[in-house]
Amino acid sequence: MASTVNWTAIDNDPRFQALHKKKTTFLWSLMAISTVYYFLLPIGAAYYPELFKIKVWGPMNVGILFALSEFVVAWTIAAVYARRANSQFDAMAAEIVRDSNLIK
Repeated sequence: MASTVNWTAIDNDPRFQALHKKKTTFLWSLMAISTVYYFLLPIGAAYYPELFKIKVWGPMNVGILFALSEFVVAWTIAAVYARRANSQFDAMAAEIVRDSNLIK
């Protein structure tokens, strides 16, 4: 006996709405942080070139270090999302999936 899932009922379920709202808010926050950090490099290079030319070590200057730091920020954002998804979003989704046959 195959069960059919009532996707409209799941979409209207308050738990799914809460999951969607939490996840969307969190993702928009991460996107805003990453976008602002990303655009700090060209803005900084355009308006504060002397700051970006400061030598830190050998040929390494602030601009190069800032550009490399963007990789670290991207990896950190990915890790933060993975941690939150594994600890909260997946648990909320699993509960909804577990009760999917009961949702009317």
